[in-house]
Amino acid sequence: MIVRKFSASKLKHLLPLSVFKHSSTNLSLSPFSSNPISKTLNPNPHFLFSHSKLRPFSSSQSKPSLAFTRDGNFDETLSQSLFICPGCGVQMQDSDPVQPGYFIKPSQKDPNYRSRIDRRPVAEEPEISDSLKKGLLVEDENPNPNPNPNPNLVEKPVVCARCHSLRHYGKVKDPTVENLLPEFDFDHTVGRRLVSTSGTRSVVLMVVDASDFDGSFPKRVAKMVSATIDENYTAWKIGKSGNVPRVVLVVTKIDLLPSSLSPTRFEHWVRQRAREGGANKLTSVHLVSSVRDWGLKNLVDDIVQLAGRRGNVWAIGAQNAGKSTLINLIGKHAGGKLTHLTEAPVPGTTLGIVRVEGVLTGAAKLFDTPGLLNPHQITTRLAGEEQKLVHVSKELKPRTYRIKAGHSVHIAGLARLDVEELSVDTVYITVWASPYLPLHMGKTENACTMVEDHFGRQLQPPIGERRVKELGKWERKEFRVSGTSWDSSSVDVAVAGLGWFAVGLKGEAVLGVWTYDGVDLILRNSLLPHRSQNFEVAGFTVSKIVSKADQASNKSGQSQKRRKSSDPKAAAHSLPSPLTANAG
Repeated sequence: MIVRKFSASKLKHLLPLSVFKHSSTNLSLSPFSSNPISKTLNPNPHFLFSHSKLRPFSSSQSKPSLAFTRDGNFDETLSQSLFICPGCGVQMQDSDPVQPGYFIKPSQKDPNYRSRIDRRPVAEEPEISDSLKKGLLVEDENPNPNPNPNPNLVEKPVVCARCHSLRHYGKVKDPTVENLLPEFDFDHTVGRRLVSTSGTRSVVLMVVDASDFDGSFPKRVAKMVSATIDENYTAWKIGKSGNVPRVVLVVTKIDLLPSSLSPTRFEHWVRQRAREGGANKLTSVHLVSSVRDWGLKNLVDDIVQLAGRRGNVWAIGAQNAGKSTLINLIGKHAGGKLTHLTEAPVPGTTLGIVRVEGVLTGAAKLFDTPGLLNPHQITTRLAGEEQKLVHVSKELKPRTYRIKAGHSVHIAGLARLDVEELSVDTVYITVWASPYLPLHMGKTENACTMVEDHFGRQLQPPIGERRVKELGKWERKEFRVSGTSWDSSSVDVAVAGLGWFAVGLKGEAVLGVWTYDGVDLILRNSLLPHRSQNFEVAGFTVSKIVSKADQASNKSGQSQKRRKSSDPKAAAHSLPSPLTANAG
């Protein structure tokens, strides 16, 4: 505290002359000074201490928070001064491991640290030279060997710790760091460029997940782009400047749908759903599978033609819709150029805009954007282990019930369908969802006790009783449906982010569908009209989740019996286990 009272002349012998070279008589030595002149001469409050061995007058100096954006490397001039992760688009830094974008610079290795071993048999080796027999050592003509023996091998880029963890372990390294990133402002970063009447041509790739079409469809973007097309096209017709975006709808993961589905029927269904979602100005529709390599060549040819020599191509879609995987394969098909976007079955893999260079012809650019967060999808509320159960990774298989009025079907602890009224005797309910999700069918009058007795146990997700309350309030929505055939499903009731119930009947029905508040329920024409030939029975479906819950229930019951036998008084006060499965 005494040091603060000293003048510059008394402290001069303690400080290097470079400090006073930039100072004046009005310069305050305290970094906390409010003198406007000192701020002008020294805008950095830690300038003094960066040139000396002194430390700020504080016992607990906190690290300055790093400013991050989610614009990625969109701006070419700005991105040259920033280090952007080529996997997710976040700004990288190596100073603070608890901040987003942290990375560890790889150490330099000797080029010969993995020298190749000559595995030729001794018999195939050349004879010993005469010079070596005479004791003469011939120097190598190439004293500096090529550090990269295979020049065609692409060197792996340096990525952030988050991308490294996702690529090698399939999970985020530190989930708490995700909350430190600013929210991606789509309207400011991408939207204003799409609606601009000037500039280069824009091609919008709307990427939608085939297994969750309505949940992953970007309705807000579709309506905005459609309105821009109408407005700019009108201006272009009268001779004004008008940049008319081209919209390409890409439906990914079609390998998850049954192979019996007709591509023609599916494309007709997709166009109808897209029009109802606001995309009424589609340039083309492509059905692709990144896993099976279906439809990618035609997609690439279409993109190259629409973008031309100078266009901008924007890949837009919901989180985990498959944009990054799609762009990596587009780069492979377009010109053999490998891209390094991080792929993982985790929502929100891409954090900032990633400009993919050298994929399209000329000066055309391809951009990967962060996944749009759709709060109406139930997956946005689930934890990592719960998302794995909901995630569809294999071809969907139907699970069909034939039930009467007054019965209900649960999909895990996430959705329930009640058959409340029927004009016929029975109805066919087919569940299309992840095979890891347990189902339950029973009487509706017993459905209310399912939440207390089985949610978080036999019916997972949610995993654990605590998570049941965290997901929100259980709400009901009524649907009146009708059908004209017993042989196929007529309508679907889709739960955004989860799957759907397909309803088949020849008559009319009143259905009550329950899920958590804020999750979208959509009534639509049936996507997959066929059903399973083998019907499910009442009660729980056979699954690992139900088996583990039943084992826990049995152990609890056995321990209670042992306590009863050892303590007769406890038998009078003991209660039955609430985990006993009731098929209704």
